[in-house]
Amino acid sequence: MVPLLCFHALNVMATSPVEIDDRYQRRIADYQSFWQSLMPTYTKLQYAGGMGWLNVGAGWAYGNNQQWETDVFLGFISRYTSDNAKLTLTLKQNFIPWRHEMTPTVSIEPLACGMYFNTVFSDEFWTKEPDRYPHGYYNFSTRVRTHISVGQRVRFLIPDKKRIFSRSITLFYEISTCDLYVVSAFTNRLSPEDYLRLSFGMKFDIF
Repeated sequence: MVPLLCFHALNVMATSPVEIDDRYQRRIADYQSFWQSLMPTYTKLQYAGGMGWLNVGAGWAYGNNQQWETDVFLGFISRYTSDNAKLTLTLKQNFIPWRHEMTPTVSIEPLACGMYFNTVFSDEFWTKEPDRYPHGYYNFSTRVRTHISVGQRVRFLIPDKKRIFSRSITLFYEISTCDLYVVSAFTNRLSPEDYLRLSFGMKFDIF
Protein backbone atom coordinates (compact mmCIF):
# COMPACT_ATOMS: atom_id res chain seq x y z
CA MET A 1 0.00 0.00 0.00
CA VAL A 2 2.77 2.42 0.95
CA PRO A 3 4.68 1.91 -2.32
CA LEU A 4 1.47 2.64 -4.26
CA LEU A 5 0.94 5.89 -2.36
CA CYS A 6 4.54 6.87 -2.97
CA PHE A 7 4.15 6.11 -6.69
CA HIS A 8 1.03 8.28 -6.88
CA ALA A 9 2.79 11.10 -5.08
CA LEU A 10 5.70 10.90 -7.51
CA ASN A 11 3.28 11.12 -10.45
CA VAL A 12 1.65 14.23 -8.98
CA MET A 13 5.04 15.79 -8.36
CA ALA A 14 6.08 14.88 -11.91
CA THR A 15 3.23 16.96 -13.35
CA SER A 16 4.66 20.42 -13.74
CA PRO A 17 2.63 23.61 -13.12
CA VAL A 18 3.02 24.41 -16.82
CA GLU A 19 1.28 21.16 -17.84
CA ILE A 20 -1.54 21.78 -15.36
CA ASP A 21 -1.97 25.31 -16.71
CA ASP A 22 -2.03 23.99 -20.30
CA ARG A 23 -4.82 21.54 -19.44
CA TYR A 24 -6.78 24.29 -17.75
CA GLN A 25 -6.41 26.60 -20.75
CA ARG A 26 -7.59 23.81 -23.08
CA ARG A 27 -10.66 23.24 -20.92
CA ILE A 28 -11.43 26.96 -20.97
CA ALA A 29 -10.98 27.04 -24.77
CA ASP A 30 -13.32 24.04 -25.18
CA TYR A 31 -15.88 25.68 -22.87
CA GLN A 32 -15.78 28.94 -24.81
CA SER A 33 -15.91 27.13 -28.15
CA PHE A 34 -19.03 25.22 -27.07
CA TRP A 35 -20.97 28.34 -26.11
CA GLN A 36 -19.78 30.24 -29.18
CA SER A 37 -21.10 27.42 -31.37
CA LEU A 38 -24.60 28.11 -29.99
CA MET A 39 -24.54 31.72 -31.16
CA PRO A 40 -26.58 32.35 -34.35
CA THR A 41 -24.43 33.01 -37.38
CA TYR A 42 -27.01 35.17 -39.18
CA THR A 43 -30.33 36.98 -38.86
CA LYS A 44 -33.22 37.03 -41.34
CA LEU A 45 -36.26 39.08 -42.30
CA GLN A 46 -38.95 37.40 -44.37
CA TYR A 47 -42.20 38.70 -45.79
CA ALA A 48 -45.05 36.18 -46.19
CA GLY A 49 -44.44 32.48 -46.86
CA GLY A 50 -47.41 31.07 -44.97
CA MET A 51 -45.84 31.75 -41.58
CA GLY A 52 -46.83 35.35 -40.93
CA TRP A 53 -47.10 38.73 -42.61
CA LEU A 54 -43.65 39.72 -41.34
CA ASN A 55 -41.12 37.31 -39.80
CA VAL A 56 -37.92 38.01 -37.86
CA GLY A 57 -35.49 35.20 -37.14
CA ALA A 58 -31.99 33.95 -36.53
CA GLY A 59 -30.18 30.80 -37.52
CA TRP A 60 -27.11 28.69 -37.91
CA ALA A 61 -25.19 27.78 -41.08
CA TYR A 62 -23.07 24.62 -41.07
CA GLY A 63 -21.78 21.74 -43.18
CA ASN A 64 -19.46 21.79 -46.16
CA ASN A 65 -19.51 25.32 -47.58
CA GLN A 66 -22.31 26.03 -45.07
CA GLN A 67 -24.91 24.42 -47.31
CA TRP A 68 -27.21 23.62 -44.36
CA GLU A 69 -29.21 26.22 -42.43
CA THR A 70 -31.52 26.01 -39.43
CA ASP A 71 -33.83 28.99 -38.86
CA VAL A 72 -36.09 30.01 -35.99
CA PHE A 73 -38.67 32.73 -36.79
CA LEU A 74 -41.18 34.77 -34.85
CA GLY A 75 -43.91 36.03 -37.14
CA PHE A 76 -46.74 38.52 -36.99
CA ILE A 77 -50.23 38.21 -38.48
CA SER A 78 -51.95 41.58 -38.63
CA ARG A 79 -55.62 42.20 -37.87
CA TYR A 80 -56.16 42.92 -41.54
CA THR A 81 -55.94 39.22 -42.32
CA SER A 82 -57.41 37.98 -39.03
CA ASP A 83 -59.90 39.00 -36.33
CA ASN A 84 -57.02 39.64 -33.95
CA ALA A 85 -53.30 40.14 -34.37
CA LYS A 86 -51.40 36.91 -33.72
CA LEU A 87 -47.84 35.69 -33.27
CA THR A 88 -46.40 32.67 -35.05
CA LEU A 89 -43.38 30.43 -34.45
CA THR A 90 -41.54 28.69 -37.27
CA LEU A 91 -38.72 26.13 -37.29
CA LYS A 92 -37.14 25.82 -40.71
CA GLN A 93 -34.44 23.68 -42.31
CA ASN A 94 -32.77 24.82 -45.55
CA PHE A 95 -30.42 23.11 -47.98
CA ILE A 96 -28.37 24.98 -50.59
CA PRO A 97 -26.76 22.42 -52.95
CA TRP A 98 -24.27 24.80 -54.58
CA ARG A 99 -23.19 28.41 -55.03
CA HIS A 100 -21.73 30.20 -58.02
CA GLU A 101 -19.31 33.12 -57.63
CA MET A 102 -20.23 35.78 -60.18
CA THR A 103 -17.65 38.32 -58.98
CA PRO A 104 -15.41 38.50 -55.87
CA THR A 105 -18.30 40.22 -54.03
CA VAL A 106 -21.43 38.75 -55.68
CA SER A 107 -22.54 35.12 -55.71
CA ILE A 108 -25.79 33.37 -56.57
CA GLU A 109 -27.46 30.31 -55.10
CA PRO A 110 -29.53 28.88 -57.99
CA LEU A 111 -31.50 26.52 -55.76
CA ALA A 112 -32.47 26.74 -52.09
CA CYS A 113 -34.75 24.01 -50.72
CA GLY A 114 -36.60 24.31 -47.44
CA MET A 115 -38.91 22.45 -45.10
CA TYR A 116 -40.51 24.11 -42.09
CA PHE A 117 -43.09 23.74 -39.36
CA ASN A 118 -45.26 26.66 -38.35
CA THR A 119 -47.66 27.23 -35.46
CA VAL A 120 -49.91 30.11 -34.40
CA PHE A 121 -50.24 31.28 -30.80
CA SER A 122 -54.02 31.40 -30.55
CA ASP A 123 -56.86 29.43 -28.95
CA GLU A 124 -58.62 29.50 -32.30
CA PHE A 125 -56.31 26.73 -33.54
CA TRP A 126 -56.02 23.23 -32.16
CA THR A 127 -53.88 20.12 -32.31
CA LYS A 128 -56.73 17.72 -31.50
CA GLU A 129 -60.18 18.13 -32.99
CA PRO A 130 -62.52 19.91 -30.51
CA ASP A 131 -65.60 18.06 -29.22
CA ARG A 132 -67.92 20.65 -30.81
CA TYR A 133 -67.23 19.09 -34.22
CA PRO A 134 -68.51 15.66 -35.34
CA HIS A 135 -65.85 12.96 -35.07
CA GLY A 136 -63.69 12.98 -38.19
CA TYR A 137 -65.04 16.32 -39.41
CA TYR A 138 -61.47 17.71 -39.40
CA ASN A 139 -58.82 15.09 -40.05
CA PHE A 140 -55.89 17.46 -39.55
CA SER A 141 -54.38 19.80 -36.97
CA THR A 142 -55.04 23.50 -37.50
CA ARG A 143 -52.28 24.50 -35.07
CA VAL A 144 -49.26 23.07 -36.90
CA ARG A 145 -48.64 23.33 -40.64
CA THR A 146 -45.87 21.58 -42.57
CA HIS A 147 -44.42 23.54 -45.48
CA ILE A 148 -41.95 22.93 -48.29
CA SER A 149 -40.28 25.64 -50.38
CA VAL A 150 -37.88 26.26 -53.24
CA GLY A 151 -36.20 29.51 -54.17
CA GLN A 152 -33.11 31.37 -55.31
CA ARG A 153 -30.69 33.81 -53.68
CA VAL A 154 -28.17 36.52 -54.47
CA ARG A 155 -25.41 37.23 -51.93
CA PHE A 156 -23.45 40.49 -51.68
CA LEU A 157 -20.19 40.46 -49.73
CA ILE A 158 -19.57 43.69 -47.82
CA PRO A 159 -15.97 45.03 -48.04
CA ASP A 160 -14.02 44.81 -44.77
CA LYS A 161 -13.82 48.57 -44.27
CA LYS A 162 -17.58 49.02 -44.72
CA ARG A 163 -18.78 46.25 -42.40
CA ILE A 164 -20.84 47.39 -39.41
CA PHE A 165 -23.33 44.70 -38.41
CA SER A 166 -22.79 41.94 -41.00
CA ARG A 167 -20.21 40.66 -43.46
CA SER A 168 -22.71 39.95 -46.25
CA ILE A 169 -26.33 40.51 -47.25
CA THR A 170 -28.39 37.94 -49.14
CA LEU A 171 -31.62 38.69 -51.00
CA PHE A 172 -33.93 35.76 -51.68
CA TYR A 173 -37.37 34.70 -52.81
CA GLU A 174 -39.24 31.45 -52.18
CA ILE A 175 -42.28 29.66 -53.55
CA SER A 176 -43.91 27.49 -50.91
CA THR A 177 -46.95 25.40 -50.09
CA CYS A 178 -48.21 23.48 -47.06
CA ASP A 179 -49.72 20.07 -46.39
CA LEU A 180 -53.29 21.38 -46.27
CA TYR A 181 -52.92 23.23 -49.58
CA VAL A 182 -51.49 20.15 -51.29
CA VAL A 183 -54.43 18.00 -50.15
CA SER A 184 -56.91 20.69 -51.23
CA ALA A 185 -55.20 21.03 -54.61
CA PHE A 186 -55.81 17.36 -55.40
CA THR A 187 -59.29 17.05 -53.90
CA ASN A 188 -60.72 20.39 -55.04
CA ARG A 189 -58.73 20.92 -58.26
CA LEU A 190 -57.32 24.27 -57.23
CA SER A 191 -55.23 26.45 -59.52
CA PRO A 192 -51.55 27.09 -58.63
CA GLU A 193 -52.24 30.60 -57.32
CA ASP A 194 -54.56 29.05 -54.72
CA TYR A 195 -52.01 26.67 -53.17
CA LEU A 196 -48.63 28.34 -53.88
CA ARG A 197 -47.25 31.24 -51.85
CA LEU A 198 -44.55 33.75 -52.86
CA SER A 199 -42.29 35.28 -50.21
CA PHE A 200 -39.26 37.59 -50.12
CA GLY A 201 -36.52 38.04 -47.57
CA MET A 202 -33.11 39.28 -46.53
CA LYS A 203 -30.35 37.43 -44.70
CA PHE A 204 -27.59 39.20 -42.77
CA ASP A 205 -24.49 37.06 -42.16
CA ILE A 206 -22.84 37.93 -38.85
CA PHE A 207 -19.90 35.52 -39.14
